[in-house]
Amino acid sequence: MGRKVGYAVVGLGIGKAHADAAAACENANLVAVCDLVQAKMDKIVEKYPGTKTYTDFDELMKDKDVEVVSICLPSAMHAEYAARAMRAGKHVLVEKPVDITPEAAKLIEEVRLETGMKAGVVHQNRNNVDMLPLKKAIEMGHLGKVFMGTFAVKWYRKQSYYEGEQAWHGTWAMDGGGSLMNQAVHTVDLMQWLMGDVVSVTSHTDIYNHDIETEDTTVSILRFRSGAVATFVSTTCAYPGLSTEISIYGTGGSVEADQDVLKTWKVKEFSEEFAEELGLDACDEEEEEEEMLARYGKGNPAYQAEHPGTFVGHRSVVEDMVNAVLEDRDPQILPLEAIKPVRIVCAVYESAKTGKTIYFD
Repeated sequence: MGRKVGYAVVGLGIGKAHADAAAACENANLVAVCDLVQAKMDKIVEKYPGTKTYTDFDELMKDKDVEVVSICLPSAMHAEYAARAMRAGKHVLVEKPVDITPEAAKLIEEVRLETGMKAGVVHQNRNNVDMLPLKKAIEMGHLGKVFMGTFAVKWYRKQSYYEGEQAWHGTWAMDGGGSLMNQAVHTVDLMQWLMGDVVSVTSHTDIYNHDIETEDTTVSILRFRSGAVATFVSTTCAYPGLSTEISIYGTGGSVEADQDVLKTWKVKEFSEEFAEELGLDACDEEEEEEEMLARYGKGNPAYQAEHPGTFVGHRSVVEDMVNAVLEDRDPQILPLEAIKPVRIVCAVYESAKTGKTIYFD
């Protein structure tokens, strides 16, 4: 058995998912957690006995058993604490968004290069089982020329989500935005990953059902370097929380999904090359559609049940980060890649504030 990487998690909101992932990872040991609230850490220790607890980040950094740290603090703290961890000799995995401005996020890249430590960013939805074949279909031209996308994150948050310990949510200073920066940034990342570089953004934002500083609804039109266009909607007002629509339309086919569940797979022409790439048994368009929906139409859990060893969600990015350390390679998503969705989100807010279309360099 090879050595195991010592893992720590800072911030036990979404950080609880990171702790679970590290504990489940065959090549990692969950060594420590760090939070200002001892009760949160006690729950982790109860679940994973022997885990050390720290309320002082600097003390955690002195722990020689820790090699990788997940940074799961409020969004505006990501760059600062990732930089501090790398300068203390720790590799870092940063929860989304990488930070709330491109300028702040660049600090992580600068310190990564300065220290030689590894830095990865969490955008786990790229690993949803239905997104991987969609990405491959676009890259192989199986959908023809992509000309349009529609994306809609229709979620719901109670007012209590923005209160108490979570009062940093929905603030410009710590959250960097509302429904778009916090909830929908994963889908913004998927949009630019699938459709390419954005060249312009025109947006409207507003607050409809919350007492917060930032928006709870956005509507945007985006143009891409390829010439394609897309609409993007985000909200935390869609009671009781509905869907995450991800749709790509090309001259040769259309694909529609609800997050990890494939809904529509229509192609004009069957491709033996694509079928071989995905290991399909199909021999024509109808068989391809049937097989794709059977494989990816029930979401991540069903696919994992049929394909043991497939990792999705936070487990996929923690596994990748641990293996990047063991194999001395870059993690899946580097800081400069993770800056792209933040740049788009910030452009949405600037467009809504100024009433102008924002153009990218």
